Amino acid sequence: MKTNLKFRNKFLYGIGGLGYSSMSQTLNNFIMFFGTSVMGISGSLVGIAVAISSLWDGVSDPLIGHLSDNTNNKFFGKRLGFMFFGIFIIALLNICIWSMPASLPEIGKFLWLLVGMLAIESANTCFGTPYAALAIDLAPDYNEQSKIQGFKTVFSIMGMVLPSILMYFFMPSISISIQASHSQSGYIKIALINSGMLLFFGLIMIASCLRYTRKNKIYSQKTEKQKFKFSALVNGYFDILKKKDFRNVILGYSFATIASAFLTSVGLHLFTYCYHFSSPQISIVLICLFGGAILSQPLWVYISKRLDKKRALIYSLSTIIFGIFLIVLTFLFREYIPVQTMFYIAMPCLVFCGIGAGAMYSLPFSMYADVVTLEIYKTGNNNAGSYTGFFTFTYNLANSIALLIIGFLLDIIKFDSSEPLQALSVQNGLGMIVFFGCSIFLSLAIMMFSKYSLRRSDVLKMQLTTEREQKEKAKS
Repeated sequence: MKTNLKFRNKFLYGIGGLGYSSMSQTLNNFIMFFGTSVMGISGSLVGIAVAISSLWDGVSDPLIGHLSDNTNNKFFGKRLGFMFFGIFIIALLNICIWSMPASLPEIGKFLWLLVGMLAIESANTCFGTPYAALAIDLAPDYNEQSKIQGFKTVFSIMGMVLPSILMYFFMPSISISIQASHSQSGYIKIALINSGMLLFFGLIMIASCLRYTRKNKIYSQKTEKQKFKFSALVNGYFDILKKKDFRNVILGYSFATIASAFLTSVGLHLFTYCYHFSSPQISIVLICLFGGAILSQPLWVYISKRLDKKRALIYSLSTIIFGIFLIVLTFLFREYIPVQTMFYIAMPCLVFCGIGAGAMYSLPFSMYADVVTLEIYKTGNNNAGSYTGFFTFTYNLANSIALLIIGFLLDIIKFDSSEPLQALSVQNGLGMIVFFGCSIFLSLAIMMFSKYSLRRSDVLKMQLTTEREQKEKAKS
């Protein structure tokens, strides 16, 4: 089924995730550093809190996905009602998390973080899972799906860059490790801006999609309603893992997510305590990372058209591994190179990693959407929300395991946030966590994605067959 999705519709759908992406990226990138270095919570406790909340986020994704599949509200339709109420709750909770009272004892800070993260992840599910499934509803066509995912990716990466830009303006200009106690006010200001953007762009997108879906009767197709049974949901999850292409994309992206967790969660510790960069310098190198991802989007679109999505994705992951190798070289010689010179050397290395990472923000989602679309054509039931929930459950589970491991590893190497200058053994430990963690799991991701078998012709063939059958039914 083809859609008449115009540029305006795709643009507004994509920009709707800008504030959400910035808020999520701030949590993902900075919460481990904020908890350990700014608030003084042990790495293991921060890891436990973030891992539990991330795991809950994964568990709740299929639940909300199932509910959105089986909801047909007269005003909001399937997805938009969940998204509308979710963003208001997210905006409030986001501010609360970063406003943690510094006077609380460590156990009090841990509980504040745990409860806050559990609450915001629940609200995130109400927005994020229906938002991802909405793309499949709007653009079931193979080529249109690639285009709408491209719009989503551009604004998503822009949202990922924004926290680094905000960090540049609102964090102390000297080393964070020296002035960590003064950093909380900067995080609160960033949270206020993120919450404001989430509401502004999210509501514009919801209004636009509501008008489009009602005008084109997107929710008028009949979908077999299913009563909620947790056992059926669990069985459905294991059923899709038995299907090769579902499994390859889900596990491949999950391994890549673990690699990303090692890079982003420990990256701030690495640049602060090993390279001794100031917060503006760290902001700039992070901007280089995400800037490379943005600039590389036309490149990966071109390669995916010439070579198909799977080969483009494998090339991108290999590029990241090479970029990690370049950073390893800078790490080994960091003691012999002045900080300012090292800063200028690190920037192009991060740009190179960003170029490789660019494909990771669009191609896996587009490949998964193709598999889901094919399944919808075969069964006649639109369970995109449930399928999206299964996808996010797996990579959130992987992310929670990674963060838990990272938290304990920080304690094992004896990282101490009260020490501006870490021992050489701690610095080497931070380097090993980042480099080995990224390389191992990126290699596993390549192995999984290489087994993906769905081609463009498979989806187009199924679309043509379905359209022909629909025309024959209409004639009869």
